[in-house]
Amino acid sequence: MSERVLHHKALGKRDIFLFSVSAVLLLDTLAAGATSGPSIIFWWLALTLCFLIPLGMICAELGVKYPQQGGIYAWVKQAYGQRWASRVSWYYWANVAVWIPAIFILFSGIFQQLFFPQMSLTAQIILGVALIWVLVFANIVTLEFGKWVPNLGAILKLLIFAFLIVGSFFYGSKHGWANDLSLATLLPTVENDGLSLQYLPAVIYGMLGFELISASSEEMKNPKRDLPKAIAASMAVVVVAFVLATTAILVAIPAQQVDLVDGLIDTLRLIFSQYAWGESLVIALVIGALYTFFSNGVTWGMGANRAAAQAAIDKELPKWFGILSSRGTPTGAAILLGVISSALLIMYGFMATNNEDLFWTLFAFSGVIFILPYIVMCCAFVKIRQSETVFDASQYSVPGNPSMVKGLAYLCALILSVTNILFVYTPGEGVHWDVLSGAMAVILLGEAILFHQKPAKAKESNQAVV
Repeated sequence: MSERVLHHKALGKRDIFLFSVSAVLLLDTLAAGATSGPSIIFWWLALTLCFLIPLGMICAELGVKYPQQGGIYAWVKQAYGQRWASRVSWYYWANVAVWIPAIFILFSGIFQQLFFPQMSLTAQIILGVALIWVLVFANIVTLEFGKWVPNLGAILKLLIFAFLIVGSFFYGSKHGWANDLSLATLLPTVENDGLSLQYLPAVIYGMLGFELISASSEEMKNPKRDLPKAIAASMAVVVVAFVLATTAILVAIPAQQVDLVDGLIDTLRLIFSQYAWGESLVIALVIGALYTFFSNGVTWGMGANRAAAQAAIDKELPKWFGILSSRGTPTGAAILLGVISSALLIMYGFMATNNEDLFWTLFAFSGVIFILPYIVMCCAFVKIRQSETVFDASQYSVPGNPSMVKGLAYLCALILSVTNILFVYTPGEGVHWDVLSGAMAVILLGEAILFHQKPAKAKESNQAVV
């Protein structure tokens, strides 16, 4: 049996909304989407209808019906048992350990462009490692205080998106639009789709994370009341912000000239350079953006560390993951996250030739691992729905008849599976072996950990019986 840990009820509806916005509304994927050209806007709108909305409703229903600490871990455990839940928890945690180096190399690249143009890639990696350990500290403090890191990050993101969108459209009205955004270019075709197949996974990536706050379900004041409304509101904000901001970048800069790492700062400088106060505003906005990169890492670390800690408490992951502070925060998982993230950033840093190459390799590598838990979650949702014997009309549920709801869940799983294929294979380019080999290494390491834990758990159970 798992140990019962008492958690402080720190999260209200506003906190859930801001936490979700902070988790999902990512400035780091904006440039990747814009690089593929105007058709990315079509994909955002189409995937919102057939993927994001159904997935958000699934997350809301599972979060309401199973408001247990660990979130996605608890849901998969309900459907498929502890072993699959622990496997998913490992993927969830390992993805964050890989993604955090990517987000901090992006931080370092923008920091270098803004303040130290001569800063070497080595110095950027050192800065990234230092930031990782500040993140670890922010994950160890209680959510009563730690929640303000993602809350402030969400507010700053919304301000930056607003300035980017309004400024870019003013710039475009004066200087003309850098890309043709007519209906003909928005619709994807073989001729004008450009790089969208390569960067289309960034769109799906940018739609994931609405389940993250449920990893802290027992730290919510009233998840059954607050969660569905907060998820619905945050989804609306995320879609509008991403579509308008991607359009804004394409209004200002030709798609083929958008830089994966520096695309945001390039756009801000271009649209505000015409004003006397423009450079000061750009510096302020970029400093705010740098903070949001940090808050992104803190937000995802909070969710992933809690899921991993719960799996360790259930004796399915090594006991180090389950070490908690006196207030119940996942100290062991946070420190392990810092160690692994630092090691990966240093290792991949030696292999990369520049920060853009390093960012995309780490991003795609983490993306493959990131997608896996969501595929299992969608299938788990179907199994849970089929096993229900009593329908509680007072609780939130995905609307529709059982067959339609099942079809929507499997459609989400299919889209996620195709996304994973595109992370490791791009038509016309072939297999990205560095991404595939890294992902396989993480999967095999997880299997080795679970295999090692099985006899240890059995031995502990036998001792308890005796």
